[in-house]
Amino acid sequence: MVWKNPWYKPDYSHHSPDGFHNVEPEEQKAGDVRRWRRERKASGAPKPPKEGYDAFLARWWQPARLDEQGDGVWWLGHATLLLRINDRYILTDPIFSQRASPLRFLGPRRYTPPALAPGRLPPVSAVVISHNHYDHLDAASIRFIHRHFPAVHFYVPLGLGRWFRRCGITNVTELDWWQSRRDDEFTFHAVPARHWSMRTLWDRNRSLWCGWVIESVRLRFWFIGDSADSDLLRQIPRRLGPLDGAAIPTGAFEPRWFMANHHMGPVEAVALWRDIGRPPSIPVHWGAFELADEALDRPPQLVNEAMSEEEVASALFCPRRIGEFMPLTGNR
Repeated sequence: MVWKNPWYKPDYSHHSPDGFHNVEPEEQKAGDVRRWRRERKASGAPKPPKEGYDAFLARWWQPARLDEQGDGVWWLGHATLLLRINDRYILTDPIFSQRASPLRFLGPRRYTPPALAPGRLPPVSAVVISHNHYDHLDAASIRFIHRHFPAVHFYVPLGLGRWFRRCGITNVTELDWWQSRRDDEFTFHAVPARHWSMRTLWDRNRSLWCGWVIESVRLRFWFIGDSADSDLLRQIPRRLGPLDGAAIPTGAFEPRWFMANHHMGPVEAVALWRDIGRPPSIPVHWGAFELADEALDRPPQLVNEAMSEEEVASALFCPRRIGEFMPLTGNR
């Protein structure tokens, strides 16, 4: 039987009868994946960090310290962030596993450990998931969180609720782009991203991908998730209001001829940061897994180079150590 999209709405430009798609033209051609893998193997990419993996770990990693005061966010590695707002804790795309893979012995392995062991997590009240790729939706981490925090609420894009329910998790809310859910003192806004979804050979783009704006009375924080550059991203603060913080992906961007359809690079990330009003932001999605052709230390290098042209203090968007805390100060 041919699968039909049960959420399909003909007037939604990112919906189709058989799944979801980006609103931008599809630029990938048949054979591009094979070409990328062939060129990657021939060039020996990715290369190690310039001074080696041990030096990279010493330079860019520290254990997260939870004794920091006030509202803020810890970057725990890759796209995993721990937000504390009004003494409540929210996780984004938690992955604490050693591989971004359905298999324990195969797939992209971790080069820097999570900055906080899952057993040291404070009480988590909510988790947001951007999409179903294995480096963003990690089954072992999800099950651990659900087991240790049974009241936690999961917010996911359309089509992922079934995966959670099969894990025995019923406290889950599925949202489409621009839909919101109010939860006590927070509003969770699902917002557009330019990416794709696939977890098996048979489910490509059957679930949606998104970013999340987490809003309290005092502040708004934008977790982009995975996204290529898109004009839709610039609409988000225009529609929802000024941002008080953001996590902007900067890794898995080379080669550009292939990855530009899936991930923004450091230069695009800095340009987006300028366009959305220069809020305090963390470059994420680098430093843990080698998912593309660039070395682990390439994203922070290029972010610093792009930010050197800024007239404002570069501290507003600079590469941070995994485990570092960024304060959030609402202006409303």
